[in-house]
Amino acid sequence: MTLPVAMITGAASGIGQALAVAYARSGVRVAGGYFAGDPHDPAETLRLVEGAGGECIMLAADVTDSASLDALAAAAVERFGRLDYAVANAGLLRRAPLLEMTDERWNEMLDVDLTGVMRTFRSAARYIGEGGALVAISSIAGGVYGWQDHSHYAAAKAGVPGLCRSLAVELAPQGIRCNAVIPGLIETPQSLDAKNSLGPEGLAQAAKAIPLGRVGRASEVADLVRYLTSAQASYITGQSIIVDGGLTVRWPD
Repeated sequence: MTLPVAMITGAASGIGQALAVAYARSGVRVAGGYFAGDPHDPAETLRLVEGAGGECIMLAADVTDSASLDALAAAAVERFGRLDYAVANAGLLRRAPLLEMTDERWNEMLDVDLTGVMRTFRSAARYIGEGGALVAISSIAGGVYGWQDHSHYAAAKAGVPGLCRSLAVELAPQGIRCNAVIPGLIETPQSLDAKNSLGPEGLAQAAKAIPLGRVGRASEVADLVRYLTSAQASYITGQSIIVDGGLTVRWPD
């Protein structure tokens, strides 16, 4: 049996890296994209995937550049002979109060966190056939809640479920499913950034409001994404699934 292939953006760290490892353990080969300007070493993802018994290629891929994503999808097919799943995980997070919000800051955020999802799916959909699946990573910031000083981020993340619902309808005749995952407070390099996100102390404080009593792990989001692209989720499409330890259903104190 030929093993399936998944294309993941933002695969050098956090949820993307955890997903690459989860795929390796379940027999899915990985074409990972990483942003060359990030400090994360893509070789670490390769090491982890190979340690889990999987196959992986890692290529620089900028989600603001359509040609870059086209090249990543084509490389996946050239290396592995097929492409079955695409996961739009790459994202940007920056703090910007409204009165300090420039057009450039606003446009950059939407270009990465929303339009970048569309570009990722468009590049991959040229190769994905029946039984394939697309998953995009949204956020409870925008997907559920508002977040002060992050209106551009929340707006982009709020748009992701709408994009996925529409693509679920559009691509269903081709046998391709599309879903969004909405993570809550997850410990990743992004959330540990105290300048633009909560940072370690903020995460520890926020964990007190989560019914399960802790922030989530990147691997827990990855497991949901892996399930949604698997045959076990063959009748699930157009959905936005929250993974947040019960935070968004908690009765307020």
